[in-house]
Amino acid sequence: MTAEGAVIDRGAVRPVMSRRGWMLRALIVLAVLGIVAQAVVVVQARPQDLVTGVHGMADLLSRSWPPAVGGIGQELWPALETVDIGIFGTVFAVFLALPLAILAARNTTPLLPAYYAARSLIAICRAVPDLVWALLFVTAVGLGPFAGALALTVHSVGMLGRLLAEVIEDMDMGPMEALATTGAGRLQVFAHAVVPTVLPSLLGIALYRLDENIRSSLVLGFVGAGGIGFELLSAMSLFDYQTVSLLLIMTFAIVMGAERLSAALRRRVA
Repeated sequence: MTAEGAVIDRGAVRPVMSRRGWMLRALIVLAVLGIVAQAVVVVQARPQDLVTGVHGMADLLSRSWPPAVGGIGQELWPALETVDIGIFGTVFAVFLALPLAILAARNTTPLLPAYYAARSLIAICRAVPDLVWALLFVTAVGLGPFAGALALTVHSVGMLGRLLAEVIEDMDMGPMEALATTGAGRLQVFAHAVVPTVLPSLLGIALYRLDENIRSSLVLGFVGAGGIGFELLSAMSLFDYQTVSLLLIMTFAIVMGAERLSAALRRRVA
């Protein structure tokens, strides 16, 4: 076949490939639209209900104003509980997740069965929502902040364990190999090569998780795990909307404060 014929043949193929590409894109768009459409049907979305319900929302807001600022003193303890639940869940999760991540990383795990066992445990902790963990621990230890702290700890172990395992798998293996060639033991390699390498990432991930845990601790109160969430549920049950507005303002302050502090600390760590 001449060079001219080859050029003609290649030119004839290009429109066919282009049509296939457009057909594939069109099918993807149709599939996405179909998924969105079925989601709208399943959730029974009715935008008109928002329009007809505006007056009810306005009435609720009017009854929530002004906030019951006189009761702020008695709400400071639940606010402290909320923050401390997040701190407890994050700190203890870091100590539990780090050795688990070592086992769950292919380049540091001592045995293949330990790798699969660690990965399975991490998956279980992540797969079960923290709200479900809270319900289980409320049954075990009773109502109060300890149940919420345990729930956040277990769920955070799964989240931190997976992220740290990926960080460890992507780290530079040079320091580990250098220490191993000098005859250093596994514990020495871990202390002098693994920990210093992953420490900046560990601190950044832990601070981000602390921010998330403080947010989550607010919701856990709805199942009896203490904190502002429990007080908010009680106020809503009593139709005490002025106290509800006060608690929402305090919640906003806690969340924004935790977010700003976490972001500032992450910048310093980075």
